[in-house]
Amino acid sequence: MIKIAVLVSGSGSNLQALIDANLSGKIVGVISNKPEAYALQRAQHAGISTVIIEHKQFPNREAFDAVMHQQLLDWDVDLVILAGFMRILSAGFVNAWQGKMVNIHPSLLPHYKGMHTHQRVLNTGDMLHGCTVHYVTAELDAGQALTQGVVQVHLHDTVDTLAERVHTLEHLIYPQAVEWICNGTIQHMENGQVLYKGQVLKQPIQFCKF
Repeated sequence: MIKIAVLVSGSGSNLQALIDANLSGKIVGVISNKPEAYALQRAQHAGISTVIIEHKQFPNREAFDAVMHQQLLDWDVDLVILAGFMRILSAGFVNAWQGKMVNIHPSLLPHYKGMHTHQRVLNTGDMLHGCTVHYVTAELDAGQALTQGVVQVHLHDTVDTLAERVHTLEHLIYPQAVEWICNGTIQHMENGQVLYKGQVLKQPIQFCKF
């Protein structure tokens, strides 16, 4: 059984979606860099171990990441999931977990990397928007995309209405991608290739909700 750790900073709605999904892997621990994160309560309610590692207590990013890395090793983790973890990770940490760490981003990558994706989509006038589960690499939002949720942008959408629909899709596609990793449907190979059902994954698997 794959052992999973989830890194959080906020409310933990994606963590809750993962907990509720009854994955074939096991979430063995949750790490938060913020002691007030409600995600910690969600984890504790589900009987999952929690650790608070406050980034403010460390002199630099590398020192913080080193302590987090050791905690993941102590839990013997196979897969790291970023779920609203609001910290940029050092290249050393990312490289140590290459092919074993995934994130979800609120856009249809490779479009709109970085912040403020909903506003940027509205500014551009795109007809489609969504979210992407991807492997984490040292380059921001550039790892192999695994799954995407696609929504249609409505004429009278605002940042809030668009964000709400995208967030709903996050709770569907994130657990699905993680489950596929847990049961071997998705495999990250040593040569960097990603397989889906034994075939090279060239495009993310898309789920639509118009």
